[in-house]
Amino acid sequence: MSIEVDYLFPPGTNAQKQAEMIAIGQTAGTWTAKYAHREDSLKQYLGEVVSIEQLESGSIVSRIRFPERNVTNDIPSLLTMIFGKYSMAGAAKVIGVHLPNEYGLRPKFGISGIREKLGVFDRPLVMSIFKPALGLSASDHAAILEEVATAGLDLIKDEELLPDLPSAPTLERLQACLKVLENLQATTGRPMLYAVNVTGRADLLLDKARLLVKNGANALLLNVLSYGFSVLEALARDPEIQVPIFAHPALAGALCGSPDYGLSYGVVLGTLMAHAGADAVLYPASYGNLQLKADEEKEIRDILRSRNVFPVPSAGIRPAIVPQALKDYGIDMILNAGTGIMDHPDGPSGGVKAFFEALKNGINFD
Repeated sequence: MSIEVDYLFPPGTNAQKQAEMIAIGQTAGTWTAKYAHREDSLKQYLGEVVSIEQLESGSIVSRIRFPERNVTNDIPSLLTMIFGKYSMAGAAKVIGVHLPNEYGLRPKFGISGIREKLGVFDRPLVMSIFKPALGLSASDHAAILEEVATAGLDLIKDEELLPDLPSAPTLERLQACLKVLENLQATTGRPMLYAVNVTGRADLLLDKARLLVKNGANALLLNVLSYGFSVLEALARDPEIQVPIFAHPALAGALCGSPDYGLSYGVVLGTLMAHAGADAVLYPASYGNLQLKADEEKEIRDILRSRNVFPVPSAGIRPAIVPQALKDYGIDMILNAGTGIMDHPDGPSGGVKAFFEALKNGINFD
């Protein structure tokens, strides 16, 4: 089995030379006569240039094939192989990573599992975010949650900016909010997910996640690019963490924003997240306030869905965009609205109701 990667080089680049440099330098490298007796074995670890294509823009795309034997079925070793030291060698952008289906992890829950947990199968899910981002107490979180929960919200998440602060310790926040969720379930029979932000040093983070789940957390949020793909993989593999993991895209712009350097949004928020065990991935919608290009958004959506991962268009989502989102996504999406719900003129409950009204106008559901 092999891994194929597409590299975009700017106009004027000697793409053949650069591609060969990657194929050799990012794999076995060169060797001297000292290792001539090992040549057949060493060649098994070399990459090869598969194709070079000139685009109308003058840019050049080169596809390179890497032996799967060079990596260890995880994202960190993959990234080191395909773009490690070469990422510092000049202008080049990874715009496609084509992995075997069995590479890495699939979600424990994903689209089908999250729908099963919530008992909602015939419409998009609606999610919100606690606002303001910082300065709220645990009881403030619980009060906000009670208002949006009774209005029908499906999911809520912590702000990605909120770590385990003394003003609202993570476990205290969770315990306050769980009382609301338990009351909702008891009075209405309706479940709701709360994705708690897991933060801290790597040597403590897994234990913290296990503690949160043991104390009733029914979903987790992780700033994957801040903490690393290996942390996401560890959470996804852990048998004690049997809850959905929501992946936040913080720092993605630093990796993906340049047209000539880094990796594409589709690679980082699509392929890598989908093969690292995320159950749902947040990313800016093309019609939000941190806009991705529509083709980038579509690429992320399609990659995630191909592995049963929930796409979560975010950042500036408001009821007015629901018709377009339904056209673009159908029902398999999570609409994630922070200020679009929390700053509604009729309050957070009014914001939730506005989203459901917009959905009713676009699809028929009970």
